[in-house]
Amino acid sequence: MNNVLEYLEQSKNRYPHKIAFDDLTNRCTYEELYDNSKRIGSFLSQYTHPCRPVAVYMDKSVEALTAFLGIVSAGCFYTLISIEQPIFRIQQILDVLNPECIITRKGLETTFAELSYNGKLFDYETTVQFDRLDEPLQKIRDLSQDIHPLYCNFTSGSTGVPKGVLVSHRSVIDFMEYFPDMFQITEKDRIGNQAPFDFDVSVKDIYSTLKTGASMIILPKKFFSIPARLLDCLCDFQVTTLIWAVSALCMVSQLKGFTYKVPNSVNKVLFSGEAMPTSQLRIWQDHLPEASFVNLYGPTEITCNCTYYAILRKFEPDEMIPIGKAFPNEHVFLLNKENKEVTKEEEIGEICVSGTALALGYYHAPEQTSRSFVQNPLNPNYIELIYRTGDLAYYNHDGDLCFSGRKDFQIKHMGHRIELEEIERILNSYPEVERACCVFHPVNKRIAAFYSGSLEGKEILKRMRNHLPSYMIPNVCFPLAQLPVTPNGKMDRKKLLEMFS
Repeated sequence: MNNVLEYLEQSKNRYPHKIAFDDLTNRCTYEELYDNSKRIGSFLSQYTHPCRPVAVYMDKSVEALTAFLGIVSAGCFYTLISIEQPIFRIQQILDVLNPECIITRKGLETTFAELSYNGKLFDYETTVQFDRLDEPLQKIRDLSQDIHPLYCNFTSGSTGVPKGVLVSHRSVIDFMEYFPDMFQITEKDRIGNQAPFDFDVSVKDIYSTLKTGASMIILPKKFFSIPARLLDCLCDFQVTTLIWAVSALCMVSQLKGFTYKVPNSVNKVLFSGEAMPTSQLRIWQDHLPEASFVNLYGPTEITCNCTYYAILRKFEPDEMIPIGKAFPNEHVFLLNKENKEVTKEEEIGEICVSGTALALGYYHAPEQTSRSFVQNPLNPNYIELIYRTGDLAYYNHDGDLCFSGRKDFQIKHMGHRIELEEIERILNSYPEVERACCVFHPVNKRIAAFYSGSLEGKEILKRMRNHLPSYMIPNVCFPLAQLPVTPNGKMDRKKLLEMFS
């Protein structure tokens, strides 16, 4: 197997009339999904070439997923650009990606009048109504390799420019050959999608669905601020499987959603993105006592997840939920500052990963790629690339890995990895700001911006909405006459964090 389209083809043959994706407005069967993706692929094959990027500028929908698979049918790789991204960031992504083609929907094309983009802009309806050209598509398919790129998701970058993590067919297939079976995801499941399609958590929803022949319910973002509507939807659609960010699960439990309704059809809850508070997990366990719960860990660069921990008991409030052990065919280990492997219990080291699941690197960024994807220092005998996550962990007495924070200033906030330096770069670009520094409170999960200058905090936050996605905007701004520095002249982040506490 060398192409994820085989998952679609197999499920189409087994369940042609079964609903594959449903976004509450539109739905498609596996047969329709297959046919429409072929039409889009045929259209794109007239305008671009295999292994080139094609961007999708659409909301989270059945049509967006169909566009993804159409792009793959043309031998290309896809990038979802969220319609909620500010113009400034969209331009940054386009500058890195430089796509020849973008698929969008009527009414959204006006956005590009404000952007510098010289490629081709296509309306989705035009692409999906194109006649199928099966012979040219088959020729493209015959030349495909599993190392060809499948998608590119953009994450925060320390240079102020988003990084495009490029993932191959091989990496997704390697992960998916284990993931659904390990957690008993089958054709009988109805997967409730929470994650945005430009976030790697959605990869598990999409390809678990296609591989098993399950159905995926695309839950609207607005439902995640209205627990009653969300729970109504889970019950009405008899959703069985949640592969959600921790923040989404906590929204339901913190707002006491289960006092309104309990989605008893849910029998699998897999979560990731940040540490799950044990008090919130207990609420879910109490209301869904028959469900299985799994803590997943892993950055975008290793294709979704590299470790898992099946939760078989209730944890006390002061206990840490481990991130567990490595997935099959992935080697997860710890290195200390001297690049020696850490094996002792409770000793902290950096999480490193090797295996087929590693991404191809950062798109159009060889220097950044070479800094993060490096030769395994434990192996001097042959090429073995590893990804250094920058995350710290230690082994507990059971041999499970336990997360222990970040090595640098990168944080996890609202399920997204963020470089604080990128936020600071935007702040420092404002003429009225003399100097700025951001810190993240690990307990309160809030970002604070400290700055010296003449701008009001409200004005800073207002401006930042034009430059950064909502999850990167500081929760609070503190003006200071002068920012504290350490004896060696560096910003005293520890002092700022104390001020924020």
